[in-house]
Parts: sequence; structure tokens; C-alpha cells
Amino acid sequence: MGEWHEPHEPMNPLHSMTSLFDLLERGVVIADGAMGTVLQQRGFPADILYCYANLTHPDLVEAVHREYVAAGAQVIEANTYGATRLRLANSNLDEHTRAINLEGIRLARRAAEGKALVAGAVGPIGKPLQPIGRVAPAEASATFREQISFLLEAGADLIMLETFADLDELRLAMEAAKSLSNVPLIAQKTFIEDGETLSAGLPREVCAKLMDWGATVVGANCTVGPQRMLDIARLMAEVGRGKISVLPTAGLPQLVGSRMIYNATPAYFARYGKLFVEAGIDLIGGCCGTTPQHIKALSDLVRDLKPAPKKVALPVTVREPTTPSPPPLAQERKEVSPLERSRFAWNLGKRFLITSELELPRGVDASHALDTARYLHRIGVDAVNIFDGPRARLRMNNMVVGHLIQERVGIEVWMHFCCRDRNLLGIQSELLGAHALGIRNILAVTGDPAQIGDYPDATSVFDVDAIGMVRILRMFNAGKDLAGNSIANPTSFLIAVAFNPTADDMPREIDRLKRKVDEGAEVCFTQPLFDREDLERAMSITDKLNLPMMVGIIPLRSARHAEFWHNEVPGVRVPDRIRKIMADAPPDRAAAVGLELALDFAAHVRAVRAAGLYVMPPLGRYEMVEKIVEAVGER
Repeated sequence: MGEWHEPHEPMNPLHSMTSLFDLLERGVVIADGAMGTVLQQRGFPADILYCYANLTHPDLVEAVHREYVAAGAQVIEANTYGATRLRLANSNLDEHTRAINLEGIRLARRAAEGKALVAGAVGPIGKPLQPIGRVAPAEASATFREQISFLLEAGADLIMLETFADLDELRLAMEAAKSLSNVPLIAQKTFIEDGETLSAGLPREVCAKLMDWGATVVGANCTVGPQRMLDIARLMAEVGRGKISVLPTAGLPQLVGSRMIYNATPAYFARYGKLFVEAGIDLIGGCCGTTPQHIKALSDLVRDLKPAPKKVALPVTVREPTTPSPPPLAQERKEVSPLERSRFAWNLGKRFLITSELELPRGVDASHALDTARYLHRIGVDAVNIFDGPRARLRMNNMVVGHLIQERVGIEVWMHFCCRDRNLLGIQSELLGAHALGIRNILAVTGDPAQIGDYPDATSVFDVDAIGMVRILRMFNAGKDLAGNSIANPTSFLIAVAFNPTADDMPREIDRLKRKVDEGAEVCFTQPLFDREDLERAMSITDKLNLPMMVGIIPLRSARHAEFWHNEVPGVRVPDRIRKIMADAPPDRAAAVGLELALDFAAHVRAVRAAGLYVMPPLGRYEMVEKIVEAVGER
């Protein structure tokens, strides 16, 4: 690793206020993309804060900046995200706070060569504020003031506040910046990909607040890919004033080893850049997963365009989606003996089974989930799949919901169980508790890292991954815990795992599936499939492993929906033929066409004698599940 020295060259910032406003008045402004993604691709360790590369790998950081400038970026962010003293202290790097920030600006300015403005990047402190955490607002303010003062000292043309989940923390950072200088200030919040958030108009409200608080440009960045970000951008533009920025990720991430993998191609990313312009967005760049190739494609397509005029939104009444609620079924209140396996386990391989995903509540009211479970039970679904904080989003505990469903409705649940939130002790303790509550079907998943969800500063545990959890479940079924100690009575879990037949790295996916089977996996659930050839390849793999397969299926509702799954969800492939059919479908017929495709595929899945179907109804359209159940025969 290299040694850092105080810079000897003079620091002469541009006339930043005039320069940024000039760029905004000329048309769309292009920002750069991710720094951490590219550094990791080029060998910088993933477990070290990327801003530390300013001191250890300055030539590499400068080279990445130069590539973004060559790609057409007019604003580049210094590699200073995460360089507050409090955040650096987590990695024992706080003594380098000033050096990291000064060198970050120096490297970016040298790479820019006057062709781009340099933004000092500032992110959240990485710890929750009081009363949730221990950090007092005054301490956070002082931390922001310190970092921003270093960035200004080094000659930052503007300050970019980004990836703030907590609006109160963002306001503290804004106040700190405005107290130090009148350089332009870009303030960006991160929004989750949640329909409730969008339907409540939160991005519009946040946009108005940030403008009122004095930001030069307000916007959103990180967490979501281009398609979800477009929905957020349109809501922000409905404020009808000010300048707005968006920096989406390159789709949804997938954790592969220690690396985050993103799916969206440069061409797809750029296509949404044009839609951002049409929505009235003024500054567009990229966040996690984006590269100089993404920014070049974006710049080539939109750099000569002007944002469309912003229009104030008319008041609308938002209707909450509803699910048909047939009369409740008689409750099935029977005791489950410790050794009894689930009905699903007894029927696996004996008849064609169907499960459906079920959305969990964000609050404390589980009545809608229970009504939905009653509906699914009534139409003949064998079990409901309940997630365990997918995409690190806050939901009611799925063990509680699963117990309520089995006790009050009578339909079995498939409880997804992830490794993100629990250490080895917690995993084993909760699994024993689930068994005591009568839950027998467990789908072991590694889980998505916390930093992509509602609380990006929460700690991800990952003591084990899905393979390790399968071993725990198998040992429980043998009457022992992971340490080999007796648990008195053996459990009777049915052990399931996830399998992605269209993964980007199929040799790795197959190897992991074999290891899961070796550890005790009894059935697998796949990502959504759309193509018969993909299904046949998947069947050939699982047949060799003697592993029953529940085939994932999702009825597409539009061409946009198809493009999202193909371009933004890692490892999912929607064939060209299917995407063309959806694109050619009249808008008022698209959902019906998507359902017809799903029905045809469902019939084929049954014909090839897969274990069953795992239905993923879009946007809670559970009536589509009923159509699929009807299509595959008598229940």
C-alpha cells in the first residue's frame, strides 16, 4: 500500500455556483457512476472502506475518475463517501479523516482537468441517531461539519449528500454544509422499492422539504434500479419546481461470495436515462453497480437534451389494493406431534403441488394476510410462501404470521428463513421455536445484505449461508444441534433450498445446489422461469440430484414488467420471444396476455412432471393464482 503525502499543488476551485447553474441551464447534466463497484472489479478488497483507497491506491482512484470524465460525466464525485470521522472509526481509520478527504478531492480535480465539476461526496455517519442509537444530533452535526470543511478546503466545487435514509440526518448534513459555504448543495435521499411508499407520495413530500430547506438540487439515489427510480422521479417532478437529480443502481443486487453483482446493461440503463429526461429530471448519473460504460451509454443518448417541463400533480385519491375475501374457513386446530411431518412433505412426489407467495404486513395488523391465506386455501393452494425480510425490507416477523395462518386458517406455510439477521445461536433458537409452533416447512436462504434495504446501517450477520443452515436443519432432524449436543427430540422439518436455473454463473449455482443436497436439502424452489428450454435444463440438473423441484412462475403484467425482470433482477432471464409478445400486446390487454403465457407454461410444468408450481402473483393479484390452479387440473 502506498504512503500519502500532503499535496503540494495549489487548490484553486472553479467558480462553482456559476458553473453548476450554467450546466443546469444548458440542459441535462451527466454525473458519474459508482466508484466502489469499479474499485472492487479491479481488485480493491471489498472489506475495506473504498474511500481509504485514496491513500492506498491513489493511481487507481484517479484512473477511475478519468474514465468517467472520458465517458461524458460533467460532475464527478470525489471518493469521499463514508469518510466522516464516525464512520471511519468503525474501521479504525479515523486518524486519516482529513487526509482521505483532502486526497479524494485532489485526485478528482486532477482527473477532471477542468472538464468536469468535482463534488465532495458525503454520506450518513453509519450509526443511528438518538433516540434509536447512541449518537447525539450535535455529534452528528459536528462530524458532518468536519468532513465538509475538509472537502471545501481541498477545493470541492459542490457538496453532494447521498444515500441518506433518515430525513432528520440529511437535514443535519444540509445545515452543516450551508453553515460553512454557499457552494451548490445536492441533497439526495434513498427510497425503498415499496408500493406503499410511492402510493403515499413520500418522494414528492421529501422533494418539497429538501427544496424548502435550501438545496440547490434535490433527488434520489441508490437502493433501486432504473425502473423503480423512474416512478420515484416522476413523483419528485410533480412538485413542479426546482432542479432534480436521480442516480439509480444498475438493477437489484445479488450477493455472490463477498461481491455485489448487478444485472442492468449500459444500453438498458441509458434507455431509462431518456425517460428520466422526459420526466423532467435535470441531473442523471449512476450509483451502485454502474460503470463508465453505463455513463457513456447514458451520455451518448441524453447529453444534448433538455428536461421536460415539470407539472404540478393534481390531487388524487389513492385506493388501497384489495384481495377478495371469501367467507372464513373452519379453523383447523389440531395438535402437531414433535415427530409429525407436514402434509406438504407427505404429498411431495405423490401429486402436483402449488404454493403461492403471500405479502406480509408492514405494521401490526395481520388481518389482510389472514384473509388472503383463506382465499388461497379456498381455491386449492397447498401452502403459502412467506418471506423473511426480502431486499432487507421491514415486515412483520414471518414466524408469527406463519403460526397465525396455520392456526386460524388451516393452510400450511413455507417459512423462508435467512441468515442475515441472526448469529448461530439465534438461528438455532428461532428454528426450534418455529418447530414448537407447528411450522414444518423451511426454505433456507442466505438473504440480502442489510445495506440495500430500509436500514442500510443495520448490521448483517451471515454467520452461515444457506448451505450451513441446511446442515443445521438436518442435524435438528437427527436430534442434535450444530455442536452435536442432544435437543431431546428430533425435529421433522421439510428442508427446501433456492435454485436459480438461469443464474449468470451456472457452474457455481450447480455446485452450490449439489452441496445443499449433500447437506440434506429435500426440495428446491426456483426463481421465476418463462422458457421451456430453461425448464428442461433445470429438470435435467435436479433429476440427476434426485431433488424434487417447485418451479417458479410469475404472470407478467406489462412489457415494462418483463423488462424489469430481465434487466434488473440478477440471474433472471425473460426470453426475447416473451418480451416481444408483451411489447406487442395492446396496453389494455397486456396483463391478460401475460396471464395466458403463464397458464400455458404452468400446463407444461405439470406435463413434464415437476413437483409443482411456486406462483408469484404480481402486485397482490391473487386472482391470477386461482386461474393457474384451475389450469393445471382438479385440486
